[in-house]
Amino acid sequence: MNRLDHDASILAGSCESAADAWRRRDLDVVWHPCTQMREHPHLLPLLPIARGEREWLVGMDGRRYLDAVSSWWTCTHGHAETRIAEAIATQARTLEHVILAGCTHEPAVMLAEQLLSIAPRQEGRPPLAKVFYADNGSAGVEVALKMAFHWFRNAGQPQRTKFIALENSYHGETLGALAVGDIPLYRRVYAPLLAEAVFAPSPDAGLAIGGESAEQRAHRAADGLAAVLARHGDTACALILEPLVQCAGGMRMHHPAYLRRARQLCDAHGIFLIADEIAVGFGRTGTMFACEQAGIAPDLMCLSKGLTGGALPLAAVLATQAIYDGFLDDSRERAFLHSHSYTGNPLGCAAALASLRIFGEDDVLARNRVTAAKMAERAASFRSDPRIADVRQTGMIVAIEMAPADDAGTDGTAVEIAGARGLRAYREAVARGVLLRPLGDVLYWFPPYCIGEDALDLLADTTRRAIDAAFGAPACA
Repeated sequence: MNRLDHDASILAGSCESAADAWRRRDLDVVWHPCTQMREHPHLLPLLPIARGEREWLVGMDGRRYLDAVSSWWTCTHGHAETRIAEAIATQARTLEHVILAGCTHEPAVMLAEQLLSIAPRQEGRPPLAKVFYADNGSAGVEVALKMAFHWFRNAGQPQRTKFIALENSYHGETLGALAVGDIPLYRRVYAPLLAEAVFAPSPDAGLAIGGESAEQRAHRAADGLAAVLARHGDTACALILEPLVQCAGGMRMHHPAYLRRARQLCDAHGIFLIADEIAVGFGRTGTMFACEQAGIAPDLMCLSKGLTGGALPLAAVLATQAIYDGFLDDSRERAFLHSHSYTGNPLGCAAALASLRIFGEDDVLARNRVTAAKMAERAASFRSDPRIADVRQTGMIVAIEMAPADDAGTDGTAVEIAGARGLRAYREAVARGVLLRPLGDVLYWFPPYCIGEDALDLLADTTRRAIDAAFGAPACA
């Protein structure tokens, strides 16, 4: 019996009362993320989780929940993956942490070597050549933004202070990352604190007009980017984007042609392209990295979430040799002095190395293609539902978008469990044993790669029941 189970058995005589006791203890002391805490405990009851098993989470009352969102898009190979757990345990018995300023260690070096060996490549462009570690995705974005700005300052171009980002973008919650995000509910309160950013039209295929294909929409959005750069290209230092899928913006998907045009436009204006592959990297879109589907390589690439298989927080920013060389100088002020206490943590690096080994041992990308096809089969039936506005898919991401409602959320943006309809869908799914967190009107499937056929059937059936509940059908008993 583990510690949580033991404590729960002491707190109450039944599993159910033990779960209730943990809910009460939690609300006494914990402030939860992305949550209006006033909604707890009644509108959004907490799920006390005791353990994880592959694609499942097991509650303290013994109930099983399918983790359809990979625990905020982190869990690639499944919960409690023994190969990752064993790698962490082995490393913990050797070296749990050491300062990476002035020191080095085997896992950090090996992980950097492996990440660079699998990073996207583009013919005629220098490869990504250096790795800078950080603690989480937002921190990784901060690193990339600061590197881009500082490089131009070192190069004698201090006027390049602006960042170009996409409408409907999201890159994290720290102030730098928030500045290049375009979801009002997240950024509006903090606007006075944010650096200046310029937003270009989103290439979202759902914004196609007049019978446009996704590729034509991508080119029209790229024309919009060209116009933005014509106005701001001489004062911009970088364009940041999520390749192929704007995840937090509602799983909005675009054609790879946009990435090719964006790469060309960045080169034409002499600015860096930052690929935020934090959510879409490590096999999620069908290739190891989403940029591969466009045949491009960025100047800076941000990685996190699935980097460790969801086991530990870790981020990595990959940079070209030219960017690295721009900081070499006798002056410390021209060095990149950004740091985190846990930079390159050996435990996180060991977890990431184990995760990368699993990709080879299990031929994960090939298996994902089979699973993605099965997801597509189950999602197809939603296309004929008049309550559904769109069904879209990129790799192991399926988005099922309900027809718009008045309560979709502040400014209609795709925020988690926004509005009464999203709340009804969420509660119905949980009642049926599926953790399915809508993004506004969008129900999405973002499961661990190990998900099985029976779990996919449960996911599809529960999604339909959640849609019924969202539109006012009686809730699950």
